[in-house]
Amino acid sequence: MIRHQTPEGARSLSETASRAVPPERYVVTLDDVERAAVAAVGGKAAQLAQLSRIDGIRVPAGFCVTTAAFRRIKTDVPSIDAQLDELAHLEPDDREPLRALTAQIRRGIEEVDVPDDVARVISDAVLRLGGPASYAVRSSATAEDLPSASFAGQHDTYLNVVGLPAVLEHISRCWASMFTERAVAYRVRNGVDHRRVEMAVVVQQMVLPLASGALFTADPVTGNRKVATVEAAFALGEALVSGTVEADLYRVRDGKIIDCMVATKRVAVHASPGGGTRAEPIEAKRQAEPVLTDQQALELVAVGRRIESHFGCPQDVEWCLDDEGAQIVQSRPITTLFPIPEADDAGDHVYVSVGHGQMMTDPMTPLGISLWRLTSPAPMRVAAGRLYVDVTARLSSPSTRTGTLETLGRGDPLIRDALETVLRRGDLIASGDDDGPAVPPGGGGRPGPIDTDPAVVAQLIERNRASVADLQREIQTRSGSALFEFILADLEELRALLFDPQGHQALMAGFEATWWLNDKLEEWLGEQSPADVLSLSAPGNVTAEMGLALLDVADSIRPHAAVVAFLHGVEGDEFLDDLAGVEAGGKAARDAIVSYLDAYGTRCVGEIDIARPRWRERPSALVPVLLSNVENFKPGERERRVEQGRQQARQKEQELLERLRALPDGTEKAEQTKRMIDRLRTFIGYREYPKYGMVRRYFIYKQALLAEAERLVQDGVLRTADDIFFLTFDELHDVVRTGQADHDLITRRREDFRSFDDLTPPRVLTSEGEALNGAYRRDDVPAGALVGLAVSAGTIEGRARVVLDMAEADLEPGDILVTPHTDPSWSPLFVTIAGLVTEVGGLMTHGAVIAREYGVVAVVGVDHATQRIHDGQRIRVDGTRGYVEIIADPIEH
Repeated sequence: MIRHQTPEGARSLSETASRAVPPERYVVTLDDVERAAVAAVGGKAAQLAQLSRIDGIRVPAGFCVTTAAFRRIKTDVPSIDAQLDELAHLEPDDREPLRALTAQIRRGIEEVDVPDDVARVISDAVLRLGGPASYAVRSSATAEDLPSASFAGQHDTYLNVVGLPAVLEHISRCWASMFTERAVAYRVRNGVDHRRVEMAVVVQQMVLPLASGALFTADPVTGNRKVATVEAAFALGEALVSGTVEADLYRVRDGKIIDCMVATKRVAVHASPGGGTRAEPIEAKRQAEPVLTDQQALELVAVGRRIESHFGCPQDVEWCLDDEGAQIVQSRPITTLFPIPEADDAGDHVYVSVGHGQMMTDPMTPLGISLWRLTSPAPMRVAAGRLYVDVTARLSSPSTRTGTLETLGRGDPLIRDALETVLRRGDLIASGDDDGPAVPPGGGGRPGPIDTDPAVVAQLIERNRASVADLQREIQTRSGSALFEFILADLEELRALLFDPQGHQALMAGFEATWWLNDKLEEWLGEQSPADVLSLSAPGNVTAEMGLALLDVADSIRPHAAVVAFLHGVEGDEFLDDLAGVEAGGKAARDAIVSYLDAYGTRCVGEIDIARPRWRERPSALVPVLLSNVENFKPGERERRVEQGRQQARQKEQELLERLRALPDGTEKAEQTKRMIDRLRTFIGYREYPKYGMVRRYFIYKQALLAEAERLVQDGVLRTADDIFFLTFDELHDVVRTGQADHDLITRRREDFRSFDDLTPPRVLTSEGEALNGAYRRDDVPAGALVGLAVSAGTIEGRARVVLDMAEADLEPGDILVTPHTDPSWSPLFVTIAGLVTEVGGLMTHGAVIAREYGVVAVVGVDHATQRIHDGQRIRVDGTRGYVEIIADPIEH
């Protein structure tokens, strides 16, 4: 069975089992399941058995038909092995073949007669349980009710099954439900092998309740671990699960009901006398009655808290209420909650996502996380492979609160709104003692421009280049522990470069010039975002140059049809040497690509994680963009674009200065503006260089660490070189020092990493587990428009291209790129597109800066843009006011 993460200290069911059920045992009672492994009884049965042993928890009596019976049945299913082989090669999106094949497998299982010896032990268990009474028959797969994948609703449950023949029939149906289309697709998405999952079946005495429902010991919407939610309906809970009836909703915190919504309930589901269930109308006078008393709701939550305490993580509990109180029919971990970062104390904390600022919301590997934490001085915590900064202290002090909100708001206004929501409530952040002069309300206006020598940019870049060259030369002689000590020392140099006071001045000079120009020219002339045009083709922007440089590579390829044909057939990353062998242009094309990789090959999507494959390691990622440039542009496109940007910026400057001189005090205003324009064009390009230098350094570290890993593999210490990515820097150092590695830890980390991908990181997270993503509070946009942040002025209409992977982008000139987020590695795509829409971003994040540099109209921070906008739709992007409108649906071909 595949191991999964166990969040928040949850105990694995298999770890609590003392011994497995002997393979010949086809039935065990729930009382005996404590001695059975999950492999024999499945997750649901193991969970129910543990529930029945918690003081004060009532569970209906029952037994489990073990996986040994399922294995016995499978051997009689015709062609089952061939069908499973075929199933293993299908993807969740292969809907028709998946539907047909799973239906065929289910029919095969249901048509197999239950063997006499298996039927006999089931019959005996039914008689011991109550003879002719009615039963609930529930699936219990071995990959079910796990801490990382609950499989909720994937397999079948049958209520009010009457009589032994019906029990046997519904057991077969439960076996077959392991191969429902939804269950198979769910296993594929969670990386679970179909052959390694088996099905047990739980048979329990049927409860005929007054009320039923679900209890979540953490709020399933906000994630708050201190708020429990109870959903309740009359009679059986089947109507609630199927969505045919609205449930009453109770929210409870600290033993008090903080919210209660009583629904109008028109039907209830009851047991039919002959078996099965039926929906019956509720008499009018009872439809608006609450299902539960306040006391019953509070008692249910108390039961849920006991269950949660036992299993060590928040639970999704199914309950029934009879005359004697609550009976629990199921409890599973809530797998959709984002984990809470571990803190050093039990106090309240507020955390802000690092990934939303770095345009990298995917999970990072342990090695990537540890290197980033060694690089940044910020107080960071880890949750589900993401980094969060603890901003509690800065928000508690009046002297730092306003500046913190302003800084974070420039990066992502939704982060600011989420933090302001926390501050308004006043339940987590208390105003501490003032530790300095408070910033006036509203920030007191932006500070004036910073004076700095323009020559400092060239000096900073040269120092960075020289430092990287020294690192590249000196690291060659290091290995073993000396390598790790050398990297730690070099990280000090990296921090010195990243946080150099002169470098900070140069960055701020560009930012402040941008803000000054946008503020003053809107005030004086009504101009919105003029800095977007004034910064076009500003020198020194290494990320902008990276995208344009690929146009030059395309120029070296375009004249040679054989080279273009060769690149169209590229499938792997070992193509450069073969490219050199293509006659008429192959060597020149290879040299151009290699030269590009020498300059920019250390970049990639998600580049702050050292484990991500760089373009130099995976050059095939650039081929689709390169071919697009070949097909869509003419020779000399790079220089045309650069010159066009210069002319637009120059014309805009002249126009603005002329208009300013016509104003009162116009000469002085024009002179001030001219100085700010010069400052903008001198310093704004440097904004991209520090990260470029950092990423180059990271790649040098990576090469050295992988060389060390190869030695460890040769010595039998590691299984594969990329095992190192699932160890922290210090852990890897220990492996090198001791020659011993914890392979179980590495395997668990790999599986955790895969499971983290299913979790969406919130922008802001509290120590109570509440996830906040902020909202735009605006009423100045058209009805139905998708609201975001305007970061690159203008309005554009075009075809939306929803792209989740840069390597799969299929763009044409004029398209509008819609994607979760962009980092510098996406800049080669910007030469083609006319508009950009992202789910994450702010005024000074990379996508916004490069969009302005390329004159691409852009709106960022559009919540769930890739789901609300469909590929091929015609949309309008207003990058001046910050919204997106959907104009027309995709054209069907």
